[in-house]
Amino acid sequence: MPIIDDNHFRIIDKKELRKLVPYSLQHIARMEKAGQFPQRIQLGPNRVGWYEHEVLAWMRDRPRAAELKSRASLSLSASPA
Repeated sequence: MPIIDDNHFRIIDKKELRKLVPYSLQHIARMEKAGQFPQRIQLGPNRVGWYEHEVLAWMRDRPRAAELKSRASLSLSASPA
């Protein structure tokens, strides 16, 4: 039987999410609706949370500023003049 890391299923609340992700809750909701951010889970009638491992994976998959600059310069140099 595989061993499951307890942190894999850790649920974070809005307060913890805001410490990890520097976006407003409204922007996060828009990204969720567009499929660009992990979906929240309903914990109770007035409480939601997110799986921490999904949020951390989303963060890992975000391009860094240096990568964006590199992509931009490559696309500019590949464009016909």
